Amino acid sequence: MENIFILFLMIASACAVGWPSGRYSLPKPKTGCPPGWAEGGRYQDNEDSNNINSVTPSIGHHFFGTFGRNTNLYYCTKTTSSGSGSWPSGNYCIARYGGSCPSGFSTGFIYWDDEDNANANSKWGVFPDGVYDRNTKIYYCCKSDGSAYSYINLPTNKPFYLYKYTSTCQRVRGMTVTEESVKMDDEDDQNNSSDDGCHPSKSDTTKVDYCYYS
Repeated sequence: MENIFILFLMIASACAVGWPSGRYSLPKPKTGCPPGWAEGGRYQDNEDSNNINSVTPSIGHHFFGTFGRNTNLYYCTKTTSSGSGSWPSGNYCIARYGGSCPSGFSTGFIYWDDEDNANANSKWGVFPDGVYDRNTKIYYCCKSDGSAYSYINLPTNKPFYLYKYTSTCQRVRGMTVTEESVKMDDEDDQNNSSDDGCHPSKSDTTKVDYCYYS
């Protein structure tokens, strides 16, 4: 009986965890954003010729968006600074919002050289810090001050994404994690795609690795 009571307290404690303080963005899953967060999206016009876009897994991924010859990704953004303490130590990234990272993170970016011909890039709503014109530059906040294998406490009442960083996907107490990825084929001619600083794991020039928690 005592063990059951302790287990109940552990579950109740995990459920009571709120999102850390600060302003930031996370990729939007099919289950939607946390209550009160803003939403937005970015449509990227990817390479027209011999397009090799992909999403992994191709069937059964959890991204809210559309994936074909072009990519439409959505974001959930926490626009207020209030929250439940600081982000826990670990190895993961979030997307930057509001001009700076929460305490304990370092910033960086990924720049996609999108399709040059008849470029149809667009955006709407609220989305991560970046430059959104004929090309796409998104800023991130990453940390590696703890082990990805050590469980951290984050809200467990609804699925969410983090970005994979320099290790495996960060473990989150009470959640199952699945690694997913999105590859956006960038411009073939005079390509200027780049990255700098601290940014999510990339398997190649344009494939970004995500961690889905459910």
